Amino acid sequence: MIPLLHDFTDETVLVVGGGPVGARKARRFGAEARVVVVSPEFADREFGDAQRVRAAPDADGIAAWIERTDPALVVAATDDGDLNDAAAAAAREAGALVNRADDHGERAVDDVAVPATVRNDPVTLAVATGGRAPALSKYLREEFEAQFGSAGDMATLVGDLREDLQDREVDPARRRDIVRAVVRNRELWKALDRGEPKPEQVLAAVIEDLPGETA
Repeated sequence: MIPLLHDFTDETVLVVGGGPVGARKARRFGAEARVVVVSPEFADREFGDAQRVRAAPDADGIAAWIERTDPALVVAATDDGDLNDAAAAAAREAGALVNRADDHGERAVDDVAVPATVRNDPVTLAVATGGRAPALSKYLREEFEAQFGSAGDMATLVGDLREDLQDREVDPARRRDIVRAVVRNRELWKALDRGEPKPEQVLAAVIEDLPGETA
């Protein structure tokens, strides 16, 4: 599978199933989308800001809920394989994407996997193991958070630096050398991690140590 990013702003995600998995999916998508969870009962878990609807639609009733909510994505998260099949089929019929919480094998072209994600705007990192090792995905996500917790600050700093170098008409090859040296400099990462008020001073030192002219 090829990782892609999808903007769910102003979209609806329909989660069929109110167990622990449904709650986790609701929290995951609730940061960006309107989430509706349909289930006859709900686990004692946090569902975020999702709208919870207590209902027990059968295979035929799933299509009505999809028509009613017009979701961009349908999450089939029940413990009933036949009901999940019906939800996936109805979603495809309506042109929506499908996430099967119980499917870790071959996927259809409109199926999506939800990876472990780290977000530190404007940086987003997604880790997936094809459903074979969720614990590994979680571990890698935690390792990234521990080692690169200031990735968003670094991205902002580097973005500003690139614009400055472009405005000063620095040679493209020279710009690449500078940016590569900056993102690989551990002292600058440490300065960002410490929340130093002027990491630009470390940045200036990194550039000054490079051979050649910067402008």
